[in-house]
Amino acid sequence: MEQHSAQARWERHTQRPLLAMAVAFAVAYAVPIVDSSAGHSLTTLCTVVEWLVWGAFAVDYLVRLALVPRRKDFVRTHWPDLCAVVLPVLQPLRLLRLVSTLLLVGRRARMAPQIRLTTYVVGSVVGLLMFGSLAVLSVERDSPNGNIRTLGDAVWWSFTTMTTVGYGDHAPTTGLGRMIAVGLMLSGIALLGVVTANIAAWFISRFEKDDVEERRQTEAIASLAEEVRLLRAEVARLAGDREQQRS
Repeated sequence: MEQHSAQARWERHTQRPLLAMAVAFAVAYAVPIVDSSAGHSLTTLCTVVEWLVWGAFAVDYLVRLALVPRRKDFVRTHWPDLCAVVLPVLQPLRLLRLVSTLLLVGRRARMAPQIRLTTYVVGSVVGLLMFGSLAVLSVERDSPNGNIRTLGDAVWWSFTTMTTVGYGDHAPTTGLGRMIAVGLMLSGIALLGVVTANIAAWFISRFEKDDVEERRQTEAIASLAEEVRLLRAEVARLAGDREQQRS
């Protein structure tokens, strides 16, 4: 119990700093892509920030692993966290660091009880739209046959891909770009399913509340009608007793 509370305290205290680091990662990832004329020093600084943020999440995972009593169960139930920490070490690609950071931020956000499902879905949509646009722009901008050359093109493509509309006016031509497209399409379908299920659950709960309120009012009316009936019977009995006394 003490170890569980220590883990909960660690997650509670580190949640905001890690989210702030994730924002710093987003900025560091976006600057070299948006500003294609960025110098070597700025690009190096952004890369260092990305690795520092990844390192912070890796340390967070190791600390949480050390605080739990059953480490094997923790590793088994938190395998996405482990993959997100290990993948950039095996293949230090900026895109993998992007996926890892998004994955770890999502895992930590879901652990926070005060973050509601709607907020998480909206944040996921915005995050996937932004990072999908930046990721596809970074791999397609220099492609000889590519047609995604500007940030506007990338945002439009990401939006149509996530919503599974797919106008076809912009499409990735590289293998990595198509992998990003597959990820965005699957994410869009999953988020659409979550939103639909959430709305349906809200309507169902609303109808159930209305049914409960209607049943309560019906029972109250029936109880009141029964009390009125008993009161009338009592009045009739008293009136009959009074007539007998007069006679």
